[in-house]
Parts: sequence; C-alpha cells; structure tokens
Amino acid sequence: MAEENVVSLHGTWASPFSKCVELALKTKGIPFEFVEEDLRNKSPSLLKYNPVHKKVPVLVHNGKPIAESLVILEYIDETWKTGPKLLLEDPYKRAQVRFWAGYLQQHLFVTMSLVCKSDGEVQEKAIKELFEKLKTFEEGIKDLFPDGAPSIDCSNNLGLLDIVLCSQFGPHKVQEEVLGITTIDPEKNPLLFTWLKSLNELPLVKELTPPHEKLVAVLHFFRNYALKSSAA
Repeated sequence: MAEENVVSLHGTWASPFSKCVELALKTKGIPFEFVEEDLRNKSPSLLKYNPVHKKVPVLVHNGKPIAESLVILEYIDETWKTGPKLLLEDPYKRAQVRFWAGYLQQHLFVTMSLVCKSDGEVQEKAIKELFEKLKTFEEGIKDLFPDGAPSIDCSNNLGLLDIVLCSQFGPHKVQEEVLGITTIDPEKNPLLFTWLKSLNELPLVKELTPPHEKLVAVLHFFRNYALKSSAA
C-alpha cells in the first residue's frame, strides 16, 4: 500500500548534509517529498521531528523521524533492499567505509568550515590542518581500495562513501574560488581529485548540484557573516 512508504526529507538546498541524503534516496530510487526548511525560522515540524539538535536533515518515513545524515544513510540502506547497496557486503570493509565517512564529516568538513569562516593566523593554521587531514584520508583510501578509488560509471550506482565525499567536497571549486586557494590538489591528492572529478560528472550528481554562481554567493554570505560575527 502507498501509505506504507511515505517518505519526506526536511532539509535545505545549500546543506551538504541534506544533499547527502538526497543523493542516497535518488540512488536507491526511493520517491520522496523534499521539504525546504528556513533555518532562521525553523518550522514546527522540524522542531517536532528533531527536538534534540533542531537541525536538518531529517528523514520522515511513515511518520517516524530519523536524524543525522550518516544514521539516515544506513537506515535507507537497511530498509530498502531494492536498488544498489550503499554499504559493502564484507563486514571489515563496511566498517572501514563507516570510519572514513565519519572522518569526512567529523574532521575534514569541520576543518574546511573553519577555513571558510576565518582569516589571518587562524585560517592559516586551519589550512595547514586541512591539508594534513586530506593526506591522511588519501592514504586511508589507498589502503581500503588498493586498486584505486571505487569504480564510478554512468549508472549512478553510488556507495555510501561516494555520497558523503561528493556532498561534502564535490563543490571544491566553489570553495577554491571564494578562498583563493587550491583545496583538492591533483598533485598532492591525485586519487581524491580523480574520484571527485568522476563523481561530479555523473548525471545524478549534476542534477542535484545547484548552479556554481549560486553556491559561490551563499559561501560568500556564510564567510562574511562568520567574519563579522567573530569581529563583533
């Protein structure tokens, strides 16, 4: 029955965490309603569904809310058995994918955010830390996939790590334009650079990626707001 699979996603178009869940739902071929939230004026539904963190994304499946993007991705993969698997079957490799997905969100993206919202010595320190963490990630992926990054083809069959990486660092050209630095260097991070390039060329990723100029504008706004707030 249709009511047994009613799915909605509360998110915002500019949130990489919302984009992460959108990519997973589209990859699995799951119909859903996207509910655009205004984080400056959060809806009663969002506050009801995520009373702890009061943030997006929140997946609502048959009236039951699930929060936190990585938790949502695993829920999607475990609940919908049809479509491509987001996680590998091998228990060890599956655990490693979980680890590096967490590293992307909890370390790399956090450091990238600090680079975006700081300047001067604080930014210089954050940039150095970012490059160190990118190197760590590159080496870790080489160990996980000794034959190179996961194979990407035009079928849109993305895995969990593909989805998290793409949503967090797919728009690295936007970050580079706003900050005036090269974050994903093809010489220092050849595997990561090639991987992201392949992901960004997928039809599904292109479909869900906002226009470059729009992303540049929102990152400029975020950066200026953060710098003004820190100076106040």
